[in-house]
Amino acid sequence: MELKQQFKLTQWLLLLGLLSFARIEAATPEFDAEHAFQYLVRQCEFGPRNPGSNGHENAKKYLISELKRYSKEVVTQEFEYTDKQKSLKLTNIMARFGKKDGEKILLAAHWDTRPFAEHDPNPEKRNTPIIGANDGASGVAVLLEIARTLKSKPPENEIFIVFFDGEDYGKHTSEMFLGSRYFAGNMERWKPDYGILLDMVGDKELDLPIEQFSLRAAPELTQRVWQTAKDLGLDAFHPQLGPAIMDDHVSLIEAGVPCIDIIDFDYPYWHTTEDTPDKCSAESLGTLGKLILALIY
Repeated sequence: MELKQQFKLTQWLLLLGLLSFARIEAATPEFDAEHAFQYLVRQCEFGPRNPGSNGHENAKKYLISELKRYSKEVVTQEFEYTDKQKSLKLTNIMARFGKKDGEKILLAAHWDTRPFAEHDPNPEKRNTPIIGANDGASGVAVLLEIARTLKSKPPENEIFIVFFDGEDYGKHTSEMFLGSRYFAGNMERWKPDYGILLDMVGDKELDLPIEQFSLRAAPELTQRVWQTAKDLGLDAFHPQLGPAIMDDHVSLIEAGVPCIDIIDFDYPYWHTTEDTPDKCSAESLGTLGKLILALIY
């Protein structure tokens, strides 16, 4: 009798777990991966989006316009960067969603592209600006589609979507991550409780280990993200420790904001003229979109 009761209790608990999971699944909106991929392609149609280029200016107008379709509060941070050669006008693009009394979550990506393809196999192309389908457009594409979803189903928490400029500008780290450094020094009411950075997340062969700076600065957030990915059956996320990567999240970490970097750094077309949409996939963008929506809702 006792054994039967234990068996029934186990069945009941299992059923409750399944029902709870079903409610979570039902509460999480679907992510339109194909539409996200259209966002990736559209950015690339502007051409290289390195600061100072026509593509950069046109892409900026497009991104602001798209975010204004989904958010009532879209603002820009405009600032200048001067190096030995010239002065550049840079722009961070920021949109707010959700309730202002909820947890403040930053979702970020860089929208600029590399001014030169220093790793191109053809030496004659190494001073050519790149298209940056993966390294530039992929994270933005995911977050634009997230923004579209946030409008249709407002979240309980406060979500900041921020597109950083000048991440990939210079040859040395002192000349890179310009937008995130400016944002980190001027957050004010946009300061989040924690942040998630998406970079190079469009690769057809997506592989996402744990980035080391992320684990050191935000171990609980890192564990939560990779556990959520496991629960969702997202095989691209691996619990193994990857390299420590200097990226925009470090600017936030140094400013006291726990922030993690979701990045696939094993990409053979990195900083080459071959970083084009055909190397990316809607499926990979969908992996990130599904994860982010599960974390939000």
